[in-house]
Amino acid sequence: MAIADVTVMGAGIFGLSVAWTCLRRGARVRVIDAYRPGAGASGGTVGALAPHTPENWNAKKAFQFESLIMAEAFWAEVDAVSGRSSGYGRTGRLQPLADAEAVSLARAREVSARDLWQGRAEWRVIAASGDRWAPDAASGYLVHDTLTARLHPRQAVESLAAALAARGGEITHEPAPPQGAVVWATGYRGLLDLARELGAPVGTGVKGQSALLALDARDLPQIFANGIHIVPHADGTIGIGSTTEREFDRAEATDAQLDAVIAKAEAALPVLRHAKVIERWAGVRPRARSRAPMLGGWPGRPGHFIANGGFKIGFGMAPKVAEVMADLVLDGRDAIPAGFRVEDNL
Repeated sequence: MAIADVTVMGAGIFGLSVAWTCLRRGARVRVIDAYRPGAGASGGTVGALAPHTPENWNAKKAFQFESLIMAEAFWAEVDAVSGRSSGYGRTGRLQPLADAEAVSLARAREVSARDLWQGRAEWRVIAASGDRWAPDAASGYLVHDTLTARLHPRQAVESLAAALAARGGEITHEPAPPQGAVVWATGYRGLLDLARELGAPVGTGVKGQSALLALDARDLPQIFANGIHIVPHADGTIGIGSTTEREFDRAEATDAQLDAVIAKAEAALPVLRHAKVIERWAGVRPRARSRAPMLGGWPGRPGHFIANGGFKIGFGMAPKVAEVMADLVLDGRDAIPAGFRVEDNL
């Protein structure tokens, strides 16, 4: 094996994104994963890159906004180098509004988005069209935002892995002593390992179940209704998800809870009743105690760093997470916001 400047432990979305960004900046990079890229939570089906509401602005929302704005250029470059498609598209999102109070709140957010989103995306209240791709809205109105994007999680991971290889990065499943700076992006099991070492419950795993449907709506906006994401992918499938299970026995098993998710999606968007379910998926997502990504140095381990806790927003946060981690690992520049640090979870 060649000498590495940076060793990344874990080939999920955070690990691969950090590795790619370090590689772009000239570092020699090795990624070590006992399984394969995207073998854990990053191998799901949904891929909703959706923002928080444009109000009560804080460091987490600002970080996420910057990352979502970065995403188009990030994935365009990855796909160009890899010769593959991540399935990225900034196709927007529709959300039904239940009543007059919800409409009033959405209109207030429409005003705040003009400032907080810096004119780079819109949050608008629109009349429900009643067409086959419009969710039922009791108020007659929907929110349409133009910041939300989508990608296909597995295709995105494959594109990142291929781009790394094309630029001379190494991805291996063979165990090896880490070289250089070490970034631990090891998912929920990594959070449990960190908790044991630090003697504090810094994070845990939360199971999610999702489905993939065969219905081509690739150019249409995603829907968020009944608490369910409905995400049209560029390959003619639709991701539906997901559950949030803090207690579970079998991490990769699907059950009646997924049936309920699919039923809610079909109730929100009746056209889905004619779509065949082609895959049912389950996995465990890493959730840090603070609910923000956990970034920074590993306490008591000089030269070791943590990039974990993406939970439900890992793909949307990945471009910015990769940037700040590369700043820290390669240049010693700490731009990690308050609330994201390992110490914030103790």
